Amino acid sequence: MSKPTQTLRLRLAELLSQIYPDLSADILSTQVLEAFFPDETPRRKRARTPGNNLWSENDAVLITYGNSLVDGTHKPLDLLNDFLLEYLKGVVNGVHILPFFPFTSDDGFAVTDYRAVNPSLGDWPDINRIADEFLLMSDLVLNHVSSQGAWFNAYRQGHAPYDRFFFEASPEADVSEVVRPRTTPLLQEVETSAGPRHVWCTFSHDQIDLDFRNPEVLLEFLRIMRLHINNGVRIIRLDAVAFIWKVIGTKSIHLPETHAIVRLMRLLCDFAQEPVILLTETNVPNAENLSYFGNRNEAHAVYNFTLPPLVLHAMMSGSAEYLNRWQVGMPPAQLGCAYLNFTASHDGIGMRPAEGVLPEEEKAKVIDTVRDLGGLVSMRALPGGGESPYELNITFFEAMGGTFKGRDDYHIARFLCSQTIVMSLEGIPAFYIHSMLATPNDHEQVERRGMNRAINRHNWEYPRLKDELSNPDSVHAQVLGALSDRLRLRSGQSAFHPNATQFTLQLDPRIFGVWRQSLDRDQSVFALHNVSDETVFISPGAINLIEGADWTDLLSGERIRSDGTEIPLAPYQCRWITNRG
Repeated sequence: MSKPTQTLRLRLAELLSQIYPDLSADILSTQVLEAFFPDETPRRKRARTPGNNLWSENDAVLITYGNSLVDGTHKPLDLLNDFLLEYLKGVVNGVHILPFFPFTSDDGFAVTDYRAVNPSLGDWPDINRIADEFLLMSDLVLNHVSSQGAWFNAYRQGHAPYDRFFFEASPEADVSEVVRPRTTPLLQEVETSAGPRHVWCTFSHDQIDLDFRNPEVLLEFLRIMRLHINNGVRIIRLDAVAFIWKVIGTKSIHLPETHAIVRLMRLLCDFAQEPVILLTETNVPNAENLSYFGNRNEAHAVYNFTLPPLVLHAMMSGSAEYLNRWQVGMPPAQLGCAYLNFTASHDGIGMRPAEGVLPEEEKAKVIDTVRDLGGLVSMRALPGGGESPYELNITFFEAMGGTFKGRDDYHIARFLCSQTIVMSLEGIPAFYIHSMLATPNDHEQVERRGMNRAINRHNWEYPRLKDELSNPDSVHAQVLGALSDRLRLRSGQSAFHPNATQFTLQLDPRIFGVWRQSLDRDQSVFALHNVSDETVFISPGAINLIEGADWTDLLSGERIRSDGTEIPLAPYQCRWITNRG
């Protein structure tokens, strides 16, 4: 056995002993290696060391469903590929295709077959074509599977190994402390060949939770990860990972075994020849979310979940006070780690990450304004009873249609400002397709499907969309054009590397500002964002512009004087003031 292989085995055995202390770590290590590196799959001699070279300022990700674009004739994945190549080549270099597998509910997150592409979308060659041109992200939906899939049907019939794949609990068990994002009953009674059983359902009764206490479950998902990697996936999103390990009588979230499983997956990815990035999806309060970085040994990247509700509040209130206060306290990502910044995704705007950051009265104003703008509010069950707002359901473009004062004429400018904040911050920016396209709320789909999240999951008729984008006066063309211009400009600035230095500026509360400096200290960018409907003036001294140097606003092309002349920012204007244009 070579020394690198021995090192990998030792590290695997240590992790497996933490997860499965009653089983043989040596035997499990062999099984793990066979699952993730089957048939002599090549692997690195040494683990990839934590660094800042897995990403760069050129990275930006589009988030989309496989069928966000349809025409009734062509495969939706072919339409998506056409859209990416025609409109977004050179704008984004990554694409997150939300679950593209056969499913029964939750728009893909109740998977029936992890090894197949949903035939209504296309097939693996269609996925491969997109992966050839873009950095591809896929979902590893590892907490639960469809109640109508082959795995759960085999469980109900008592067929091995699936008879031990699902988490059972007694209806008498104390589950009062369990943290959940839904209001449905946690346990569901089902009939099996061994009689009635109660299975755990964190999200819905069509999504049955798996039992990772059985190592066969973990091994199966490692095989699925390898399948994704072999098909060109380079970012693996661990969906709902915080819930995967359960212990009766606890909150059953963020348990030590969960973190150990993430560390194990990170270790395998770091030994893979392919540059694979592990991304955790944990829509929870900020400190809990950041815990998934571990000690540079868990997720490579985490979603910056607190950003969406705080940007929303800043744009609606006209004050960056709370956004600024939170950003001051955000630690830089450790070496080998990065934030994934966004304002909108296929889900709603989560309110749990705002806990302890936004006062209750400010949250209430945001919720009222979202409702005034045609949005909806989804609730979650609280431990011990009661409900609390879990997320706001509205397209982010529509959410920028007004403020606490009501609707006004700054809709597009306010929206562009919100997205420019995402581009400016430390981390990798990601944009939902319906933000890029300024898609309105889809109330018809909400009514038809009876699901609040459908408001932000519109299916564009592709010919109609192309007509809209060919009309320079359409809001869709204006927004896509403006965002594309800024993203192209951003990709050439080394100060926007995901790990470049960031310092939060203390300015007028109507201005959210950060100073970014490139890793080689050659370029500085002062990114200023006016979140109000008023013109604000900033002194060059307030942002430490060095006198005598040449400063330029990348966004407007203006030369910025450092002689004391105040810098104006019109309502919702953004400036990227740099010494290197």
